[in-house]
Amino acid sequence: MRRATIASVSVAATLVVVKLVAYVLSGSVAMLSSLVDSALDGAASLATLYAVHQATVPADAEHRFGHGKAEALAGLLQAAIVTGSGVFLLFEAVQRIVSPRAVDNGLIAIGVMVASIALTLALVVYQQRVLVKTGSVAVAGDRLHYLSDLLSNAGVIVALVLAGQFGLVLADGIIAFIIAGILLYGAYGIARGALDMLMDRELPDEERERIAAIVRAEARILALHDLRTRRSGLSTFIQLHVVLDGDLPLREAHAIVETVERALVEAFPGAEVIIHEDPDGVEDADGHALDPAP
Repeated sequence: MRRATIASVSVAATLVVVKLVAYVLSGSVAMLSSLVDSALDGAASLATLYAVHQATVPADAEHRFGHGKAEALAGLLQAAIVTGSGVFLLFEAVQRIVSPRAVDNGLIAIGVMVASIALTLALVVYQQRVLVKTGSVAVAGDRLHYLSDLLSNAGVIVALVLAGQFGLVLADGIIAFIIAGILLYGAYGIARGALDMLMDRELPDEERERIAAIVRAEARILALHDLRTRRSGLSTFIQLHVVLDGDLPLREAHAIVETVERALVEAFPGAEVIIHEDPDGVEDADGHALDPAP
């Protein structure tokens, strides 16, 4: 997993260098937009590298729930960087639309973009292989960002062809404007996901239903309630109450809960599961009866 983030940082650094040369030679604002995007990729990948390192650090005496939220903090930093650069690019694109300018050395710039697409595609394929093995949320987010880059790079090639080969100089600014919109939309998605993690948002409904189904598959459990879930970095936390026959011996009740916990961990690898046992016919702290569900 760490190798995937190192690979993304290396690819981003390479693309920044070649695109900077291409921008100096062509003066294309669409090329500038792609250069900015690659620089952001490098910053985002560095943040992801740090987040993956922190998120995999085991829990310690001062961080009993681990360090997974470092990933969300890095996500907020990424979103802030992308937003600032997207606003800057919008300003540059509007200026180029108002005062269009011919693109120089368009063929060189096109060659650079084709090489960029090839490098990015190779990285995305590698990240997909890592995802299949690890299921890392951080790598998944990084991969999604580079997939959007493929679209952006294709757009830059279109702009360079239209402006450099057909004289449609407005295309340079218009496509840069569109790419800036893609950046800002991506920043919104990154920020929303990071805030969801920081605010301990519940798992999606389908995953909560899956948890409930696994619990109810144990016939000796009469009901369940107070299901609480959250995700922190690479870790998933599941807490719930189950209602058992009040006449069961403590050892037997404990064995039932252990069986359910193992089933949940099998379905959600690495999850931390806490199950509280309630005897049937007893009221909770709010005075509600904990009877079996109908």
